[in-house]
Amino acid sequence: MNRHFGKVAVLLGGTSSEREVSLMSGNGVLAALLHHGVDAQAFDPAEKPLQALKDEGFDRVFIALHGPFGEDGTLQGALETLGIPYTGCGVMASAIGMDKWRSKLVWKAAGLPIPAFELLDDDSDFAAIERELGLPLFVKPACEGSSIGVTKVVEAGTLEAAYREARQYDRLVLAEKFIGGGEYTVSILNDKALPAIKIEPATEFYDYQAKYFRDDTVYRCPAGLSDAREAEMRRLAEQGFAVLGGQGWGRIDFLVDEAGEPYLLEINTSPGMTTHSLVPMAARVAGLSYEDLCVQVLDTAHVG
Repeated sequence: MNRHFGKVAVLLGGTSSEREVSLMSGNGVLAALLHHGVDAQAFDPAEKPLQALKDEGFDRVFIALHGPFGEDGTLQGALETLGIPYTGCGVMASAIGMDKWRSKLVWKAAGLPIPAFELLDDDSDFAAIERELGLPLFVKPACEGSSIGVTKVVEAGTLEAAYREARQYDRLVLAEKFIGGGEYTVSILNDKALPAIKIEPATEFYDYQAKYFRDDTVYRCPAGLSDAREAEMRRLAEQGFAVLGGQGWGRIDFLVDEAGEPYLLEINTSPGMTTHSLVPMAARVAGLSYEDLCVQVLDTAHVG
């Protein structure tokens, strides 16, 4: 038995719209930790109150929850109050990172490159925004993950309908300029960037099915970037992670324009750990197995 970590709870499932993905991530992490002799157990906050973590004597927590009440700072605040070390970002970085709008505001203030965007509401001039950002463009809820509620707007006059769709998931909705030179992601482990991955979905864009279930999405790692461009993207990822107050591990997604210039798209402070997930893929190219990755992430657990 690996006594170094004590009794470990793998938090999985939860109550968000990403519950299904979280169960896949959490069960993978649980198997990996058990493989290494860690005294790990599954813990679903949808079935037990968080106070049970204290009552049942858990020493630390691996967060494999996704979406609201898992990676938005609320859970992290509860674990801080309980005094139980947990993986991933703290309260502030988790809360800001879950909010795409506020993440963009912070990145913009720090001088980091982001796609042009507009915040939408019921009174928005949708036709003017279509003209300003150009078509196609993307509409997305500000505080959902896994591409839930995202629409690619390709026809004039349809932005408002896409807004109404996204509004079902969140009161904050963004319209974002389309940048068509490719999608990439850079994982962070121990605050350092891993190799970039290029994502080539067979679908219109990298949607929920492409992320977790389809087998025709192509992932390229190495990403085929020049050494200079790879180094720049890794540097931007580390900067973007740090300026939001990131800790331990995470992932920064990028869009690249036709000239090859990268733009920070969003941060994931509780990345997926499924068979289709990107952090394990980058770690493997860096020489780290899935099982060893899970142990390294667990080793970053903290309070405060």
